[in-house]
Amino acid sequence: MLLGLIGVAIFSLTLPMTRLAVGGAPSSAGAGLSPLFVALARALAAAVLAAVWLYWKRAPLPPRRALPALAMVAIGCVIGFPWLTSVAMRSLPAAHGAVLVGVLPLATVVFAALLGGEKPSKGFWVMAILGSVLVVGFALRQSGGSLHAADAAIFAAVLLAGMGYAAGGRLSQTLGGQQTICWALVLAAPPLLPVVGWMAWHEAAQIAHASLTAWAAFGYVSVFSMFIGFFFWYRGMALGGVSRVGQVQLVQPFLSVLGASAVLGEPLELQTVLFAIAVIAVVGTGRKMQVKRA
Repeated sequence: MLLGLIGVAIFSLTLPMTRLAVGGAPSSAGAGLSPLFVALARALAAAVLAAVWLYWKRAPLPPRRALPALAMVAIGCVIGFPWLTSVAMRSLPAAHGAVLVGVLPLATVVFAALLGGEKPSKGFWVMAILGSVLVVGFALRQSGGSLHAADAAIFAAVLLAGMGYAAGGRLSQTLGGQQTICWALVLAAPPLLPVVGWMAWHEAAQIAHASLTAWAAFGYVSVFSMFIGFFFWYRGMALGGVSRVGQVQLVQPFLSVLGASAVLGEPLELQTVLFAIAVIAVVGTGRKMQVKRA
């Protein structure tokens, strides 16, 4: 649970930093990078780090049976979630997007059950649904009862990330958390390289005029969100199970709200603290519910 919490703490700054990288924050000093470039280039940068780590560890090639799960990690966590959230952060406040990502634990549990290996109890499902209802209710309250157009991109990103988290968490039990994310990044690199190269050529002017703030935020999402955070996250799920450790994500929206307040200057309200206390209580209760593992 502690390893999972460290991973979540690292991930919690992803949306605020992505908003800075794409120049979507009102306080952004200078121009930002394009959402698609941020999403794909950060994965390519992390793939270089992953290749170095695999070479340093003399890691063997993953077995053929691991390729489907690695493909789901690559599609969900390496490409899909970064791309869709980068698009959404052009117009959505980071705090608003963060609370929508709060339904990610439920998506992770659903995919953990669909992909096999875990059978959460009814009580566990109740806690997962209750936590998700809390964060969705928080999002609706923050937005005045209606959702933004970019919210669809966030929910699609959540589904893809849930798939990648569940597949990667289960694979980590046999392949190891570090190797799981590293091989997923390396396998995604060949199709990403020509696309990022083409974008760098055609967006040379925008890239050249991007602010130092945008590049610093890009560095964070490349090194921490896309690489180091997964070392803790997948290792935690390998030890404690996808469904159980996945519930730690319920506190991520509120850590992200705090990050958005500190990094972007977005307002922090009392109701955010109250919702955070309620969600943490749900996480604590969910930890005590039975989850059968194969």
